[in-house]
Amino acid sequence: MNNLDVYIGDRIKQLRNQNGLTQQELADRTELTKGFISQLERGQSSASVETLSYIVTCLGTNLSDFFREELEEQMVFGEDDYFEKVSEDGNTVTWIVPSSQGMSLEPIIVTIEPGTQTVPDKAHEGEEFGYVLSGTVILHHGNTAQKVSKGESFIFRSDKIHYLSSASGKVAKVLWVSCPPSF
Repeated sequence: MNNLDVYIGDRIKQLRNQNGLTQQELADRTELTKGFISQLERGQSSASVETLSYIVTCLGTNLSDFFREELEEQMVFGEDDYFEKVSEDGNTVTWIVPSSQGMSLEPIIVTIEPGTQTVPDKAHEGEEFGYVLSGTVILHHGNTAQKVSKGESFIFRSDKIHYLSSASGKVAKVLWVSCPPSF
């Protein structure tokens, strides 16, 4: 995802909502698929200039105004906004604020399957915070490892290699916030 694709996707979604259209209704009007509209809105696909021009015309504007208008910054996000990546071992990273790359922090939800771990993150500048929503994990930070259970939180400087591993036979979910974004 690049910033322009995210901006275009956010802008299309905003205009679609202002016009009271569903993704399917916009797809029908533009003769595109709902899947393409969805990917476009999430910044996962790019549109040609011709296709983008046709979409914005169907949304009641033109390319010049589409890029000139200032966006009202989205502050509330729901499941339709989330972006999810599943690794080979079944662990899931869910970006719950998909446009947070341009912000000073980035919240995600990490789902850790039993017997697995997240990909170790090398030392970098910043700080990280986590809150265990369910299950139990082991927080690895440099040479230390600490058990963190449901309802507990952690915070650390990102100055050492760090990752989470499963601490039980149950799936664990962790709200993890990195500042600055690093996921």
